[in-house]
Amino acid sequence: MGKTEFISNIIQIGDLPMGGSYPVRVQSMTNTSTMDVKSTVRQCIALIEAGCEMVRITAPGVKEAHQLEIIKNELTKLGFTVPLIADIHFNPKAAEVAAGIVEKVRINPGNYVDRKIASAEVISDKEYQEELYRIRERISPLIEICKSHNTAMRIGVNHGSLSERIMNRYGDTPLGMVESALEFAKICRYLQFENLVLSMKSSDVKQMVYATRLLVQRMIKEDMAFPIHLGVTEAGDGEDGRIKSAAGIGALLADGIGDTIRVSLTEDPVAEIPVARMITRRFAETRDQNAENMISDVMDLPLAYQRQLSESVQHIGGTQIPAVTGEIPDKLIESGQLNLVRFTLSDPLKRIFESIHRVKDQEKSHPLIFQIDCSGAGFEEVMISASALIARLMIDGYGDGLLIKGTGPGHQYIKIELGILQALRLRISKTEYIACPSCGRTQFDIQDALNRIRNETYHLKGLKIGVMGCIVNGPGEMADADYGYVGSGNGKVSLYKGKEIVQRNIDENQAVEALLKLIKDNGDWVNL
Repeated sequence: MGKTEFISNIIQIGDLPMGGSYPVRVQSMTNTSTMDVKSTVRQCIALIEAGCEMVRITAPGVKEAHQLEIIKNELTKLGFTVPLIADIHFNPKAAEVAAGIVEKVRINPGNYVDRKIASAEVISDKEYQEELYRIRERISPLIEICKSHNTAMRIGVNHGSLSERIMNRYGDTPLGMVESALEFAKICRYLQFENLVLSMKSSDVKQMVYATRLLVQRMIKEDMAFPIHLGVTEAGDGEDGRIKSAAGIGALLADGIGDTIRVSLTEDPVAEIPVARMITRRFAETRDQNAENMISDVMDLPLAYQRQLSESVQHIGGTQIPAVTGEIPDKLIESGQLNLVRFTLSDPLKRIFESIHRVKDQEKSHPLIFQIDCSGAGFEEVMISASALIARLMIDGYGDGLLIKGTGPGHQYIKIELGILQALRLRISKTEYIACPSCGRTQFDIQDALNRIRNETYHLKGLKIGVMGCIVNGPGEMADADYGYVGSGNGKVSLYKGKEIVQRNIDENQAVEALLKLIKDNGDWVNL
């Protein structure tokens, strides 16, 4: 019997087909004010010329939703017809206006129409079903507009902004994320609207991968095949943001899952496009491979992390943190006490998995080390491709160490190895920054704030700091952060300790110092 693969439905985003065997579509999002037509149009054009196939623009209110028509008309006059996507939070009316203008709307079921529910309140099955009926009534006007205008919709679930109703029943889990999306998808199907895209986003790479796999498995059981949008949200910037994005997106593309991607970097949005292109190029063949060449049956993909345990050889293997180059002695490799799986950045994943299973069958208890030959590849290619490949292997629990070898300086490869392990939260070697890419809702210079915070806190190994543009997803997406720096208005920032807000509406000029003081006052500051 052949392996189960996931082949999504083909839908139209304006004139752009997506899903099925079509190429993985690359998209991004503007970070200008939607009310600033000139700046938004200029940034849309820059993204399109860089290779962006869909451009998302925030529409937090009705006035911004109406502004989308002006932006679209200006782009059309200049000869640009790439589909536009309205990003909606909280405001059904804004979504209804936007759906009559742009080619796609994105709604978050966690904050679109769900009512507030006390965390201690126990919801009966009857009450839960009544709430779903109420949601159906509230969303039906949007669906009718989408149907009449051939507008697509993304049901975009964010790990950090699940509704209180979902949290009450399922908790902060991949299952809760999947249920949130499927509830809305089933309502859309009931109302005979299936021009849908679904997404499971999180700043935690493993959570994002496992939730998306579970979503696909559930869709197959429900006889659904909606296209999947992939992205690691709040990935940050620089090397960390690229590694984190490549790890999550690449692992799922390697599973044959994913129809459109967005790399979220706290940088100029144009910088996201070449990274996305590099990820899609590496895994383009996955979309065309037949069932016989698939790595895994999608119904058998692991939905939680479980390390494939080996014996401990000196400081490697067993329950010890994965080792990196420099910590794996040549003598130990030569002694045959380690299982070494060698591959290059371009090797097919099926061949790599066959090598893993072959050596494990021979010496099941020996620590498993991945040695990647990157000779001739540039630093960014190594960073992106190695992150995606290794994440796909380690997300299933394989691997006790990494050896990246190439023609560049050795310390660069060690940085990549440590970055991949940190992205998967398998080995913590530095401060983690959970930072959003910003959008038109952000009213302070988030890139500058992130740089200043990092310059002062880079030595706080193991600490997680959230730097978020606004309160829409901010407090939720950085829910597992130790401290949070969240935009709360024009030039204003609020500070969080864990999930609790501790200081409100600080002037951005004093906010970084206030954050540093908060960390010190709580005893989490470690002097160099």
